[in-house]
Amino acid sequence: MIKPRVLIVDDEREICEAIRIYLRGEDIETIMANNGQEAIDLMRQGNIHLILMDIMMPGIDGIVATSLIREFSNVPIIMLTAKSEDTDKIMGLSLGADDYITKPFNPMELVARVKSQLRRYLQFNTVQSTTDEDTLEVGGLSMNTVTKQVSVDGNEVRLTPTEFKILSLLLRNKGRVFSINDIYERVWDEPGYNAENTVAVHIRKIREKIEINPRDPRYLKVVWGVGYKIEA
Repeated sequence: MIKPRVLIVDDEREICEAIRIYLRGEDIETIMANNGQEAIDLMRQGNIHLILMDIMMPGIDGIVATSLIREFSNVPIIMLTAKSEDTDKIMGLSLGADDYITKPFNPMELVARVKSQLRRYLQFNTVQSTTDEDTLEVGGLSMNTVTKQVSVDGNEVRLTPTEFKILSLLLRNKGRVFSINDIYERVWDEPGYNAENTVAVHIRKIREKIEINPRDPRYLKVVWGVGYKIEA
């Protein structure tokens, strides 16, 4: 059984220590970094299963650090921001973050979101034997639900665990339209209040990876006013 390990990145040590106490109560190991560069260095050493990343930090901030980490790691990242503007949240999600929490945050909500992302990531990276039944396909798009490999026309595509879960949901239900709230509740395991930006940004990132022309998608379609589907 893998013991989850979370990297807490914040230049305010009091916040790092408070989060460490919350997660320790759930038997989650933590390490801390006080700036973006330190976070990147720790991530390159491996053995980290989730990052809690503050946005506003001196030097390399959370936005830049997230972008650089995404070049070599698909570990889930939850952004911590003291701002309420959607632009910060959208920027973080666009660069590869999986979720966000606005400060001041509810400790129970923080722990719930961390556990949800850890569960998804650890399941995502579990290696098992595979069969043909584990493969979902439509046209040139192929997904192995066990090895978590996705390819388009034979070329491998790297998805984050959240992107994989969204695409898996749609591929398992080809032709069925899912609303934004449906997608959020099934993937994030919590009510889909104000989920439009979060889901839309992840859909856009998936399209950028699986579509030749994301503006004219072949696979991941929008049904205006209703939701999204994979064309059967």
